[in-house]
Amino acid sequence: MEVCTPILSQAAGTDPSIEPLHTRYTGPRYPQGLDLFLQTSPEFAMKRLLAAGSGPIYQIAQVFRDGEYGSRHNPEFTLLEWYRPGLDHHGLMKEVADLVSACLGEEPGVEKISYVALFERKFGWNPLQARIRQLEDAAKMHGVETCNLERRDQWLDLLMSLVIEPTLGAQGLTFVYDYPASQASLARLSSEDGRIASRFELYYRGLELANGFHELTDAVEQRKRFEAENRQRQQHGLAQLPVDENLLEALESGLPDCAGVALGLDRLLMLQQGEAALDDVLTFSLKDA
Repeated sequence: MEVCTPILSQAAGTDPSIEPLHTRYTGPRYPQGLDLFLQTSPEFAMKRLLAAGSGPIYQIAQVFRDGEYGSRHNPEFTLLEWYRPGLDHHGLMKEVADLVSACLGEEPGVEKISYVALFERKFGWNPLQARIRQLEDAAKMHGVETCNLERRDQWLDLLMSLVIEPTLGAQGLTFVYDYPASQASLARLSSEDGRIASRFELYYRGLELANGFHELTDAVEQRKRFEAENRQRQQHGLAQLPVDENLLEALESGLPDCAGVALGLDRLLMLQQGEAALDDVLTFSLKDA
C-alpha cells in the first residue's frame, strides 16, 4: 500500500552523521513558536503505521539533509522507502536487486559480501578487532589524508568511503551486509554475534543506492541507542536532537517483525541515464533553487 506521511516533525533522527534541516512554526496553539524538523527519511512515521497494522507499505518522499551538496548529494532529494513484514534483510535484498535491475533495464550480476569479509579481502584484517593504528596505517598506505579521528567507526567510515566504495559494484550489484552494530542504530543485532547488526547497503558502479535493515522492534533498546547517539553529538559539538517519543510508543505497542529499505531515486536515475552528477538529472538542484 502506498502511504504519505508528514514532512515536518517535532522530533528528528539522532544519527551524528546526518544533520536535519529545521524551521519554526508560529501561529494558533503555538504563539511562542514550535521548532520543526524536515524529515531526513520517512522511516519513523512509516514504522508508526506498521505498528498500527498497515501491513506492507511504501512511499516516494522528498527528504532533506543539511550540509550535503556535491556530484552525488543534494540537500533535497527523493527516496523510495518500503517495509515488508515477515522478511529479514536477506529476503529484502532479493527484492531490491529485482527492482533496481528492472529500472536499469539490464540484469547485472549480484554479489553479496559481509562487511567483515569485505575489509578482510581489502586490508587483511577484521574491522571489528582492528586497532586504531592499523586503520591509520591503511589510510596512509592508500594515500588518504587523515585528521585527528578518535573512534574506530570514524576510521572505518573513512576507509569505506574513500578506499572501498569506489571499487564496489564494478561488475554488477554489490550488497554489503551485517555492519558493525555501532553503525546501525535502527537495526536488530545478530543472534550469533552482538557486535554485528542486520543492515545492508547496495552499491553499483561505486555509488551507494540503498540502505536497509532487519528492523529493531525493542523500544527500550531503541531509546538507549538514541540517547547514546545524542551523547556522541554533544561530544562532537553538535546540537542534541529531540527523541521521537511517538516512534518509541509505537515500538512499545508492537512493531511487526519486518525489514525496510530506503532507495535513492535520483542516484538510480543518474545511473540509468548514464550521467556523472545529480545536477544532470535534477530539474532544479540547490544551485537553481
